[in-house]
Amino acid sequence: MALELVRAMLRDKGAWCRLEAGDSFAVHVGWDQYVYVGSDRPSPDAVAHTWDLGLFPESVPTSPYAVELEEPDVTEVADADFWARVRTMLASGQTALLEEAYVRNAARWHRLTEESLDAVRAGLSPRSLLTVWPELTPDVGAVLAALPEEGSVEFVWEAQDGTIAPAIVNDTEYQELAALVAGAKAASALPLYLDERHPLFCAVLPDSDGVLRARW
Repeated sequence: MALELVRAMLRDKGAWCRLEAGDSFAVHVGWDQYVYVGSDRPSPDAVAHTWDLGLFPESVPTSPYAVELEEPDVTEVADADFWARVRTMLASGQTALLEEAYVRNAARWHRLTEESLDAVRAGLSPRSLLTVWPELTPDVGAVLAALPEEGSVEFVWEAQDGTIAPAIVNDTEYQELAALVAGAKAASALPLYLDERHPLFCAVLPDSDGVLRARW
């Protein structure tokens, strides 16, 4: 599984994650296709084998993709209390969107209603980061018109067939975006900066024993 994830990242399949075994071993793939392998002990045989394969390993003090400790981790558990709060909100007649991030930079989107909640929960990937957002706005034109003059946003829209899709766009791509979402039923523009994102709820799925082991 770990090898397939590395291959997916190297082939730019949209997924990204840090592969780590505590403080002992780690593999990170950069946006520039460089692979950073870290170990808590010297590995001369592995380095020599890498050279034999025609690759060019270099020693660096640390991976540039090491976790940034100044960013707060999501530590709330998607437990019974979390789902009870979501269900209470939906019971009032509201609908919402659930962003299911199963690996970093890859997510599925679901519409939550009181009737669909249990079915959505049953299909969630283990250890996913779950973010509940307000419902999309039906006036897609107004959402497009309100996009910031500079910078990037995450644009989320619902197509005519009911599928919900996101795209990260910057101010040079608004014309292409408008063409892409022509005919969309509803949309929303979400900020990318962490301190500007204000979801309704955010939590991480624990393992079957109730313990939260995923680091987001």
